[in-house]
Amino acid sequence: MTKEKVNHKNIFILCCIALSVTAMTFAIRAGILGELGANFGLSSTELGWINSMAFLGFPIATIFGGFFYNTLGAKKLITLAFFSHLLGLGLTIVAGDFWGLFISSLFVGFANGSVEAACNPLIADSYTKNKSTMLNKFHVWFPAGIVIGALVSKFMTDAGLGWQIQIAFMLIPTLIYGMMIFKSAFPTFEREEKSTTNNFKALFSPLFIFMIICMTLTATTELATGQWINTILEASGASPMLALAMITGLMAVLRYFAGPVINKFNTTGVLLFSAIFATIGLYLLSVTTGTMTYLSAIIFAIGITYFWPTMLGFVAENNHETGALGLSMMGGAGMFAVSMWNPVVGGWIDKAKEKALSAVTEGVDPDLIAGQAVLSTLTTFPIILIFAFGGLYFYMRNRNANKQENTKEEIETQIN
Repeated sequence: MTKEKVNHKNIFILCCIALSVTAMTFAIRAGILGELGANFGLSSTELGWINSMAFLGFPIATIFGGFFYNTLGAKKLITLAFFSHLLGLGLTIVAGDFWGLFISSLFVGFANGSVEAACNPLIADSYTKNKSTMLNKFHVWFPAGIVIGALVSKFMTDAGLGWQIQIAFMLIPTLIYGMMIFKSAFPTFEREEKSTTNNFKALFSPLFIFMIICMTLTATTELATGQWINTILEASGASPMLALAMITGLMAVLRYFAGPVINKFNTTGVLLFSAIFATIGLYLLSVTTGTMTYLSAIIFAIGITYFWPTMLGFVAENNHETGALGLSMMGGAGMFAVSMWNPVVGGWIDKAKEKALSAVTEGVDPDLIAGQAVLSTLTTFPIILIFAFGGLYFYMRNRNANKQENTKEEIETQIN
């Protein structure tokens, strides 16, 4: 399968470090959002547009990577991610106004998308017998990276360190995975029917289109909430960054042990239960304050834990003919949706604060009312997913039953 001797374990570790950098860009940006707004005089809507560039750069990279993965290979794409991370983080540190943050966020998003475009198909091709399990283990490092980033942001902020130093901290793991790239031999795979042309044709199957639509909803449920959690929960009486660290820490643990869960409930069952827990968790976050917020965050974490990697795993197993392009399009669709919803959510926050201030009463915090109103609105996304994944569960069960029946009939025909 490979032309050179490859240490698959080292390659997997390299991918995990690169994904942790991706995650840290989300966490630390969420942690410094308020400081950026104060320093540059930006509204929540303007901050939403800056955030949206990080999410928009992601699908640009995944679409590019998906189309050229078969030609360029994983190593060149992950190398592109490394240099894009260096450029994006560097430009963020020296940014002096809205447009500096706007452009640097686009490069960071492009780097993050390049990591996904390179690593998801690389891992799916390397571990053909347990794709969903290994993709979940790889994606352990998204919540793990957010935990690291959230704690770094909190401690640095508490210590009085500025946002530029927090951004600079991410250069350390970036340089580590960059050095690993140049020291490692990457595997190559025989593509057979998995040409980019065939991959592209397979994108138009009804099942894949359905999953693309669902991916926009799962990604928005998980990432839009996480990106704005500092702003939304700042008046709840709980520490937003500790809540984020708690959510993502639990996600990392649960993803690491995803194998037994997927084997017991299968991918569609896991997605259905995830949508139910995400709905309950978001609702509770919208009505609880103080220490109860942490319990609500735990329930929400259980809900969103398996969304992203299991969606990819489902496509890798059931739409395998889409190849690397299919996985890249899934990730790109999710991030593109979040990029479009980010300024909308920022607008919701601005309007909710205006409404709360105009109707303020003694003893009621308008920021708390606004945050809870936005969380209540975000609950719409996982509610839709409950119905979508419920239908998918029964569709796949019937399809698999028909396949087994047809296989049985073929065997009996051959025997007779």
